[in-house]
Amino acid sequence: MYDNTCKFLAETFSSDFASWLLGQPVVLTQLSPSELAVEPIRADALILLESEGIILHLEFQTEADPTMAFRMLDYRTRAFRRFPNKQMKQVVIYLSPTTSELVYQTAFEILGTRHEFEVVRLWEQPTQSFLNSPGLLPLAVLTQTQDKAQTLRQVAAKAEAIEDERVQSNVTASAAILAGLSLDRDFIYRVLRQDVMQQSVIYQDIKGEGREEGRTAGERSLVLRLLNRRIGEVSPELRSQIEGLDLEQTEELGEALLDFTEQGDLVGWLKANQ
Repeated sequence: MYDNTCKFLAETFSSDFASWLLGQPVVLTQLSPSELAVEPIRADALILLESEGIILHLEFQTEADPTMAFRMLDYRTRAFRRFPNKQMKQVVIYLSPTTSELVYQTAFEILGTRHEFEVVRLWEQPTQSFLNSPGLLPLAVLTQTQDKAQTLRQVAAKAEAIEDERVQSNVTASAAILAGLSLDRDFIYRVLRQDVMQQSVIYQDIKGEGREEGRTAGERSLVLRLLNRRIGEVSPELRSQIEGLDLEQTEELGEALLDFTEQGDLVGWLKANQ
C-alpha cells in the first residue's frame, strides 16, 4: 500500500520529484517497465520516468532489502541496452527508520564490477522542502520533523489551499496513507478531511483492493470448510497453497471440490492450476 502510494505520487507529480531529485523541474513521462524486459514479479515496484536525456529510476522501500543493490545494477544494464545514450539516475528512497545497515548501501560490488546508486533516508531529510510542492507534501510527515503531529497539520493546511479539487483529493489521500507509518489512524482522520480524500483515485483503488481482499478471504474460508467436510482435514502445506490463490482461482476450486473424493484430488487440482 505504501509503496504503491509513493509510486502514484511519483508518476502523478513527476515534475515535483524531478525538482527534488534532479535539481530542476524536468518534464518527465512514465516509461513502461516492459521497455526493459523487467520480470512482472518486480515490475509493480519499479518506477521509471524519462525525459529526452535522462531516465529517473525510483524504488520506494518500507523495509531494507538485501537484493536491492543487485537489482539496481540489473536495471541499469537493462536500461543501457535499450537506451545507450541516456543517463540514468537511480534512487532508493527508504520511508521508515531502521537500524539495518542495508539502508546505507549505495553500491553493488563483486570482483571486477562496481555499480553505484543513490539512497535517500526520508527521516534524515529537512521537512520544509517537502512542504513547498504538492507532490511531496504526503512525504513530509516521514522526514526529520520533531513534531509529526504538527507537520501533518501543516500538510493539511497546505492541501486545503490547493485549488484543483482532483489534485487536492489525491494529495490528501496520499498524505493520510503515508502518515499511517508513524501516526495514529484516528488522529490522521481528525486532521485530514475524509470527504476530500474519498474522491481520490488512489483512495478508491486501495478501497477496491481492500474489498477484493475481504471477498477473497471469505471465499477461501468457505472453500476450506467444504474441503474439510469433503476429503477430511486439509494439511497445513495444502492450506498454505490454497491461501495463495487469487479470488478467481478460489472460486474455481469451490466448484471443482464437489467432485473430490480424497486428498489426492486436491493435490492434483493445485498442481494443474498454480
